[in-house]
Amino acid sequence: MDCMKIGKLLFELRTQQGMTQAQVADALGVSNKTVSKWECGMGCPDLPLWSALSEIFGVDIIQLMDGEIEQNAPDSGNLKKMKFFVCPHCGNVLTATGNAAIFCCGRKLEAEVVQKDGMPDLLVEDSDGDFFVTIDHPMEKEHFISFVACVTGDRCYLQKLYPEQNAQLRMPRMAYGMLYVYCSRDGLYMDRKALLRTRKR
Repeated sequence: MDCMKIGKLLFELRTQQGMTQAQVADALGVSNKTVSKWECGMGCPDLPLWSALSEIFGVDIIQLMDGEIEQNAPDSGNLKKMKFFVCPHCGNVLTATGNAAIFCCGRKLEAEVVQKDGMPDLLVEDSDGDFFVTIDHPMEKEHFISFVACVTGDRCYLQKLYPEQNAQLRMPRMAYGMLYVYCSRDGLYMDRKALLRTRKR
């Protein structure tokens, strides 16, 4: 650990929050001198304090321990660059349109990689001005379609599905975009042309 880098970052974060060393010390249950020592690079916080520091400053604990907060480039706003993240522990689905550090259940998640083979068969029908999507896929407890998302340049529609229900959904008709399907066992699939094959229901 680079105590000088960490101390400089702690000083910057504290001043950005408008906090005094005494306030940080009180929140952590340490002395003012201890906080001052950290900020001068003369030592680093003990391991049990990192989680509390992360909460106080609202900063990712790993970047805090590195002594450097990575800034992303401004988001271009193009949703077609959307990435999907799925927590293997709780099943949360998270998205990002740019570079982002995504955490869930205390672990960093990696963006799902679109599978090249094995895309389930899709039927997209025009139903009273909406899309009605049917997916040929089992919906068993250990193997099911978890979510379907339609992504265009400026909007995204995402719907969760659950085991033992039909692999079907109704979604608003959107400008033609990409249809993503996530299988709980096999991962993420994408079809660029599914919405172009729409049939009348």
